[in-house]
Amino acid sequence: MNSAPDAPVTASLDDPFYYLANFRFVLSWVGQRHADLLAADERAFLRQFDALPRSSQALLVRMVMRKGELFRLSKLSYAEVGDSGAAMAPLIALGWVDSDPALSIDELFNQLRLAELRQVLAAEMRAAGLSASSAKSVLYDTLASQLTEPQRLSQWWPSASVASASTSDSVVRLNVMNICDRLRLMFFGNLRQDWAEFVLTELGLQRFETVPFTPQSRAFQSRQEVDTYLVLHRLRQRLDAGELPADLHCEVPPPGDNRWLATRRARLLLHLGRAAERSGDSATALTLYGDSGSGEARIRQLRVLERLGEHPAAFELATQALNSHPNETEHQALARILPRLRRRLKLPAMSSDPEPAHERWDLTLPGPQSVERGVVQALSEPRAPVCYVENSLLTGLFGLLCWPAIFAPLPGAFFHPFHNGPADLYRDDFVARRRDAFDTCLARLADGSYRDVMLATWREKFGLVSPFVHWAIVDEPLVELALACIPAEHLRVCFERLLGDLKANRAGLPDLIQFLPNAPEGSPRYRMIEVKGPGDRLQDNQRRWLKFFHRHDMPVAVCYVRWADRAEPVP
Repeated sequence: MNSAPDAPVTASLDDPFYYLANFRFVLSWVGQRHADLLAADERAFLRQFDALPRSSQALLVRMVMRKGELFRLSKLSYAEVGDSGAAMAPLIALGWVDSDPALSIDELFNQLRLAELRQVLAAEMRAAGLSASSAKSVLYDTLASQLTEPQRLSQWWPSASVASASTSDSVVRLNVMNICDRLRLMFFGNLRQDWAEFVLTELGLQRFETVPFTPQSRAFQSRQEVDTYLVLHRLRQRLDAGELPADLHCEVPPPGDNRWLATRRARLLLHLGRAAERSGDSATALTLYGDSGSGEARIRQLRVLERLGEHPAAFELATQALNSHPNETEHQALARILPRLRRRLKLPAMSSDPEPAHERWDLTLPGPQSVERGVVQALSEPRAPVCYVENSLLTGLFGLLCWPAIFAPLPGAFFHPFHNGPADLYRDDFVARRRDAFDTCLARLADGSYRDVMLATWREKFGLVSPFVHWAIVDEPLVELALACIPAEHLRVCFERLLGDLKANRAGLPDLIQFLPNAPEGSPRYRMIEVKGPGDRLQDNQRRWLKFFHRHDMPVAVCYVRWADRAEPVP
């Protein structure tokens, strides 16, 4: 394969083979950067694909990009490919496509039209007493349980002309999807992203930050890590398909040294535990939650123990968790669980910090309508505008100031050109690996240069995909107004709190902000406003932010809305 560039060199969408250029780019990238992780059949695939006629390459990629592995050849009609049968022949010769695959009854029903099924199953329909005009659903419900053995289409329908692979309407099966998925995984580092990333980029709908790549810029350092990812992915698929958590637990790979994969493993165990808990299998749920080891799994484990009346065991686990310096989310949950357990065990009550009383506004609006929009219209004034920002403003300002730290090209952070953000963004060591870079960014708040830096970043990076900057909301006038009204110290403490737990703390921020640029000297020049509609209550992450704002004397209020024509209960 040719050496891979650091950014995709793709054809224009005006080129009918644009998708083939994208696929070839991925193969080149993987062949150059992951050659040591490829098995013999995968290396052969790269080599043999390169030698195929262009029409055969294009037809294969068209199938890879479509859903499933079975196709009617008549539906694989593309002007740039030409004769699909001729283009298919080399793929069949390589064994990459099966020209007459065995089909289960479900696959048969998915591939054939109703009129064809009535011909194929005519004898079975007569034996079952079904009308010749029976609907497809009736045919399936009546006959599927009887026809359990997969057969080739030529066996299901011996007299049909479609049985020949040379005809235009045969059913074929793609045999190399597993290889293509593995190559896609090694390129993207996940199976969530697909070939559409290229198209969105070419259309200009997505633009990504350019990050230099090094030999260490790989998602996986060993083939075993790729295998482990695929095992975890397939176990989750099987769980979603209805397999029992207890059966799947036996196949979960043991813990390894890769912290990224360890996080995925813990998340799978959490999902397995939740499924076991929902099904009433508390014993399996407790085992799975314990194996997961995540903070969320511990809290769910404690709740199961409480429900089972295992209060001493729950108290011991909760105490250990509290002493292990949990994050704010877990600490908040433990602060609710431990007092209950102490009461049940007749232990002395713990002293706790009282919940701070937030400033409360009650507002009656004509409704129903969007509560946020209604409050904006009711409170906004020309000299004191109210803006809807929710979780976008403070996180957006953080993203602008800390752009160099967030997009630092560290090993394992960026390994292809289509990253929304660093791959390790939510790992425990994300901040620690970049602490010096974040400190340099935050120092701008102390020396006064932060306004110029953030506005310059907005102008330079506008439109690039960022995990923190939502450009549609955080436009330049909003940034300028926020930087004029929010003190640097308030920004600093908020940014430090974000860095404490980026995943949890980026949510729960107030819906609105009111700017008061003409406020008297010494008075706040802004205030944040959380909006609660009729019957709505504060969520845990919102309570944590409110408590934080009170602790740092940052102006915030909660506005409770009631509709003018309804008697709604007051929270």
